[in-house]
Amino acid sequence: MAKTNGTGDYGTTAHATTTIISAEGYATDGDSESAAVAAGLKHLENQDVKWYSYLLTVDFWAIIALGQILALCITGSNTFTSFLSSVNTIIPAFQTLFNYALLAMVYLPYTIYKHGWAKYRSILWRDGWKYFILSFLDVQGNYFTVLAYEYTNILSAQLLNFWAIVCVVILSFFLLKVRYRIVQIAGILICCGGMGVLLASDHVNGTNGGNGKDMIKGDLFGLLGATLYGITNVYEEWFVSKRPMYEVLSFLGIFGVCINGVQAAIFDRNSFAGATWNGDVAGWLVGYTFCLFIFYSLVPLILRMGSAAIFDVNLLTANFWGVIIGTRVFGYTIHWMYPIAFVLIIFGMVVYFLAGTILGDSKKPWLGDNQKDGVAGFGTAKLKALNEARRKGLAREEAAGEA
Repeated sequence: MAKTNGTGDYGTTAHATTTIISAEGYATDGDSESAAVAAGLKHLENQDVKWYSYLLTVDFWAIIALGQILALCITGSNTFTSFLSSVNTIIPAFQTLFNYALLAMVYLPYTIYKHGWAKYRSILWRDGWKYFILSFLDVQGNYFTVLAYEYTNILSAQLLNFWAIVCVVILSFFLLKVRYRIVQIAGILICCGGMGVLLASDHVNGTNGGNGKDMIKGDLFGLLGATLYGITNVYEEWFVSKRPMYEVLSFLGIFGVCINGVQAAIFDRNSFAGATWNGDVAGWLVGYTFCLFIFYSLVPLILRMGSAAIFDVNLLTANFWGVIIGTRVFGYTIHWMYPIAFVLIIFGMVVYFLAGTILGDSKKPWLGDNQKDGVAGFGTAKLKALNEARRKGLAREEAAGEA
């Protein structure tokens, strides 16, 4: 059962003077944890690091793989939405409701099992409003982005998605004290250039959707949706660096059901009358929910191992995977510029991590010295430092030195 530590963060349980259990299962000592983390971080950061060192780590390739899985999940959810739209079942708020319900069903029982009812009620009373804001931003980001596609064309909506990356960089700089290096900005710009090639090929092929019903209205919705996405991603990165992932996802599911349910009752009510309801629609809703559930479950990992910026950059490849699937499902043809665009986006991510530390973006500046305000969970720099201290026997040496 987890216990609140001195900083008010959750995820560690103290046992006597020898072990503490992290939120996701690592054991070490309550008093010596800081010393172990400090020793582990020092050892990791003092290694002989080359400009390409991080590219050889498991973390880098895990971020690339996770990013592409997330992009495929987004592509899958978009594909199922297209199927639903093709039979006039346009219920954006209602169809997302099932995802939040599944998140609550899976992660709420586990959170209560880990924390216990008393601890869970304490978290809800003290931090429930913070989780409500996170869920509200997430629900509204989804809703307004869908509205943008209804009023504007695909090209404009996708161009506006770039604004999410801009929001993430700005918010991370001012609120989370992230300081981007020139090489990181260059990597982001290269990725955006790759996305630009994708959009240019869509325009050449005439697959940009033509003129929308109300371009200005659609563009404003898209801009609002992208802004909300950017804020949500930064807020969630802050959360999962300080809280267990299952706790964040459980509250996201609970409040998401409430908020999304109200919106569905208000805005999707009239759509039900003209919607088609049959076995195919049920299957498409299940597929949509499954894709989003996998997406939401994996996002905290890439936010811990990487950052909100690299998460949004990874999603730029979703358009590429959309065309690949479209060749099989909708009869699209692959333009010669698509592979170039995909390579540019991946290359941009490689450039982003050049000349970095061996910890990449997993070491969060807002968590304080030695990541003291962070949770020692999977993917975090704090857990990596603890594991390094355990492997090298540094914790004992450091504790002896301090004594």
